[in-house]
Amino acid sequence: MHNSEGVVSAMSQATDEGQAAEELAQQLLHPYLGFVLFFCSASYDLQALGQALQACLGNVRVVGCTSAGEITPQGYGRNCITAMGFNHAHFSIATELIDQVEHFSLIDAQHMVERLVGGCRSNTLAPIKGNTFALTLLDGLSSREEMVLAALSAALGDIPHFGGSAGDDNFLTHTHVYFNGAFHSGAAVVVLVNTWLDFEVFTTHHILPRAEKLVVTGADSPSRRVYELNAEPAAEEYARHIGVAVADLDHRVFAAHPLAVRIHDQYYVRAIQQVHEDLSLSFYCAVENGIVLTVMKPGPILPNLESLFDGLHSRLGDLLLTVGCDCFLRRLELEDAGGLEQIGSFLQAKRVMGFNTYGEQFNGMHINQTFTGVAIARGRR
Repeated sequence: MHNSEGVVSAMSQATDEGQAAEELAQQLLHPYLGFVLFFCSASYDLQALGQALQACLGNVRVVGCTSAGEITPQGYGRNCITAMGFNHAHFSIATELIDQVEHFSLIDAQHMVERLVGGCRSNTLAPIKGNTFALTLLDGLSSREEMVLAALSAALGDIPHFGGSAGDDNFLTHTHVYFNGAFHSGAAVVVLVNTWLDFEVFTTHHILPRAEKLVVTGADSPSRRVYELNAEPAAEEYARHIGVAVADLDHRVFAAHPLAVRIHDQYYVRAIQQVHEDLSLSFYCAVENGIVLTVMKPGPILPNLESLFDGLHSRLGDLLLTVGCDCFLRRLELEDAGGLEQIGSFLQAKRVMGFNTYGEQFNGMHINQTFTGVAIARGRR
């Protein structure tokens, strides 16, 4: 993409950290580069990569996180790094780090949003109201997303907000966000983007409800563990409803048979992370006692994405870029069904860049198994 367009995209499949950073810099650097956002595989030596990025991108502010798969200019990637460079004539961007997510309060959020808004305003590109959105990248294994998001959402007011939880290539051990030259764990990055270009923050999923209902009758909300469903051991009751043996429960089964909570007429997926020996289930989202979960089944992914992009295109015109947070469970489903290449080329054709997440955020909600993001229009100037 040409510099004057506002966004340059880049990727590197180099396994050497220094080389990867150099390749990104070659593709991204230009005189108007104001900000870089990247997503990388957790297979890199993160300390070396952090130092190399800082060395190669010098004075440009860079934020990013580790992923469970990348969405690159060439479609879906693995073990690589994908990045976007934003032109400061089109985008005024401010960033902050929440270094300890467990101590983040509403007061902290309000101060942070004031600083972010002040930072964006200093470039006088466009009024804040109606021309600004927020992006959050959270440590995907911190289990504190809900608290942080509730505080941020209240402080952001009517500024739309989306984001993703960092991943680590499905190992579920260590996830990191990158800020100020280093990778951080147990942390979150908040990015406020002000632009005169048109944009829309969206979320979509392809999951359809079935008739069965499961009531959470025993849960420990803070640890996201459910011990009983319908007053039976959680894993047994879940397995019985979807027709598999408890011994066969794994990532792929959970991706194919998600549970969801219904709020008004919308279903919000509550994805299962793992089964424990005591037959309890851990979830990626908070699950409270007494909530009713509906057993869901995935529909076809492509028609859902096509209608999303048809709508975006009719409302915004030609798209410059879509930053997408795509749940890693969707990717597992596509890998299983052999649909990764087809959806990858569709995303490539639509100029989507982003990553596979351990959870998505949309206007203060922490959700799963969705494709959530921001579409930015090419602009008519």
